[in-house]
Amino acid sequence: MKFKITAQDKKTSARTAILSTPHGTIHTPEFVPVATQASLKSLTPAQLNNQILMINTYHCYLRPGADIIKKLGGLHKFMSWNRPLMTDSGGFQVFSLNNNGNVKITEDKVTFRSHIDQSKHEFTPEKSVAIQEKLGADIIFAFDECTPFDSSEQYIKQSLNRTHSWAERCKKAHKRKDQALFGIVQGGKYKELRKQRAEYISSLHFPGYGIGSIFGNPKIESAEALKWSLEALPYKTPKHFLGIGAVDDLFTGVELGVDLFDCVLPTRLARVGYIFSSECHKKTKWRYRVTKNAFKSDRKPLDKKCSCYTCTNFTRAYLYHLFKANELTAYSLATIHNLAFFNDLMKSMREAIEGDSFTKLKKKWMR
Repeated sequence: MKFKITAQDKKTSARTAILSTPHGTIHTPEFVPVATQASLKSLTPAQLNNQILMINTYHCYLRPGADIIKKLGGLHKFMSWNRPLMTDSGGFQVFSLNNNGNVKITEDKVTFRSHIDQSKHEFTPEKSVAIQEKLGADIIFAFDECTPFDSSEQYIKQSLNRTHSWAERCKKAHKRKDQALFGIVQGGKYKELRKQRAEYISSLHFPGYGIGSIFGNPKIESAEALKWSLEALPYKTPKHFLGIGAVDDLFTGVELGVDLFDCVLPTRLARVGYIFSSECHKKTKWRYRVTKNAFKSDRKPLDKKCSCYTCTNFTRAYLYHLFKANELTAYSLATIHNLAFFNDLMKSMREAIEGDSFTKLKKKWMR
């Protein structure tokens, strides 16, 4: 993997770069859609115009299994995708899908039960890396504990001591030279813990870094935690903000120097009728729900500024009809548009950074 910074905004830490992988290059900053189970729900690879996708290790491990995917040529061949891929470590799903107390954490491993059939499983740092090597993505992530943002300082200290060891074990276990293993920074809402974690992970000299997200908390606290993490990470390496995809969060992250983001937001919301639009604004979170009666006979496209397949060929009234009739095509058309919206948004950010007008673009969107 190679990472070359191509432009730096003069007023902020926003930058553009080219991230080169065995399956192609990625122009950053970029949003990464999540194809949870080696599939981006309702779309085929031929319908996607994205530079890179994120696949969930936890889900692929449970079904169809990493050994089957390896036998069939790895994720790229398995899902017929010839562009870059990344896999997460499986840690977030292990913790988030087992809120009923089925997770047991020790210094050596995490024991959990499948959300599918309650069968018992365990992940160690070595096993997470081994699974990701079998899956064969271009970028993989070290296994760590995803602590809730509001965890106590004492607990996060204990967690960081444990996951420091896990990061070392992941790096030692990683053997594939055609994959880039990213370290992960956590630390909750505590400035010193964030910085300590970032400094320690930096000392291990990973080729890139993921930063643990802050879910369901005030935007100001989220931005501060991100800033503390970035300040302690090496400038000339790619930074990935894990699990973040709201429009204002993307602008905040890019402004602070983040290169990559992943989130299920645009695709998950598409399937319940939420449409992202440049005609919307901050108060509506840049989206509207096309299933409202106001759109029953609306002749306009989903977004008049969008040139995607959906907006070029169909009306809001047609999408309203599809959703009300429970037609599966509704999922495809809405998802195509939402992904195009995010692709266009990130492209406009890259162009603004190159033209030293990122601040102006952000003000326009934050109106």
